[in-house]
Amino acid sequence: MTASTTDRPTPPSAASPARDCRGWPASALQAADTAFAALTCDPDPLTLNCDALTAGPGPDPTRRRGGLGLPAGEVPQWVIAAVGMAMPALIRCAGRLAAGYRGDPNDLDAEVLTGFLEALRGRLDLDQPGLYARLCWAAYRAGHAARRADEDYLLLDDLDVALGSKTPQLPYGHPDLLVHRAAALRLIDADDAELFIQVRLAHRAIEPIAVARGVPIDTLRRRLDRATARLADALTAGLLTAAVSTETVATLAQQAEHRAKIRAGRRVAERRDAGPLRPAQGTSAATAA
Repeated sequence: MTASTTDRPTPPSAASPARDCRGWPASALQAADTAFAALTCDPDPLTLNCDALTAGPGPDPTRRRGGLGLPAGEVPQWVIAAVGMAMPALIRCAGRLAAGYRGDPNDLDAEVLTGFLEALRGRLDLDQPGLYARLCWAAYRAGHAARRADEDYLLLDDLDVALGSKTPQLPYGHPDLLVHRAAALRLIDADDAELFIQVRLAHRAIEPIAVARGVPIDTLRRRLDRATARLADALTAGLLTAAVSTETVATLAQQAEHRAKIRAGRRVAERRDAGPLRPAQGTSAATAA
């Protein structure tokens, strides 16, 4: 019994592939698929002797090649045939690896095909089960290693001589670190920074905090709203996630001093409106003496 492989469906990715100057597809997988399609054309299409196939569930190209009694890598057209019959799985592997990849997907296609061929020619053991799955996994691992090699990494100094912990790239860390950075730049006051952390980040009630500080609740809410607005503006401007010039630091310090003067003036006005304070009993006695 003889069966032709011309009925193999064409993968969607090979519908209109990009081609190089010689007319071949730029993708190694698409080029292999084109070669496999050419082998199945008249006048001498590549065929398989189905009676010689070993028993086994599902389509297994390695079992088919093994049933023909062909040593790995000795017959080029059957190497192409093995790649062609595994093409749907190879295209799925390449598609998964290419998702979100910033480089050239054709590079991943080449690595996937290389991994498949290396396993087919060098490490293929027909006596072991799951040959088709192991070939496809070898192809996926090769493509995955190529993608990992192209990813960006933060290079560190010699860890043996590095002192202390390594500062990560900005923006980084917990939100409270950004709040403390804002306080260090005097974008907000230290008291307001602590208030923001307790109320906005730790989700504590503002009323007990106002009582503990001896500040009216409405006043504390206004301070919190102003601090929140300054933090939002600073994040938008990049002041908390990038280096700040000395001129900017000086400007922020002047603004902080201006806010401190306004706040001190308000305290004086509040004390004046509240009337004269009663002297303590011990102070009166000392004055009389």
